[in-house]
Amino acid sequence: MSRTKVYVVTDDYSVFERTRSFYQGQDVQVEYFTPGQWEQRQGGGSNLTMGAQPVEQGAKILPFPGQAPSATHVAGVRTINELESDAIEKAIFEFNGNLTEAAKALGIGRATLYRKVKQYNIDPSLARKKRAA
Repeated sequence: MSRTKVYVVTDDYSVFERTRSFYQGQDVQVEYFTPGQWEQRQGGGSNLTMGAQPVEQGAKILPFPGQAPSATHVAGVRTINELESDAIEKAIFEFNGNLTEAAKALGIGRATLYRKVKQYNIDPSLARKKRAA
């Protein structure tokens, strides 16, 4: 018996197929509903049980893994690359451009930090100039 259930509510059946193949072999049950079927299933009433807290209305819609964000992409959600880039920049500035110390603080190797600095086009010399100013 699976412990996790994913409900896919869409008119595009291919989204359901991709979701199902993504979770295949992970003990996840994936169910497909069209928006009309979902409304019927909900019955327009509350699904709350006695004493339960109300559920926040609306779903947090995220892009499918490996897919570029669309117009429906939630503005407050940032990609892992954005978060990683920001963390690296903050560490470099915190240690005044000392990449060895920044790598230690981030828990990664120095070579990894150099590669990521190049990947994200981060200029460590700006942190050194800030220190001199």
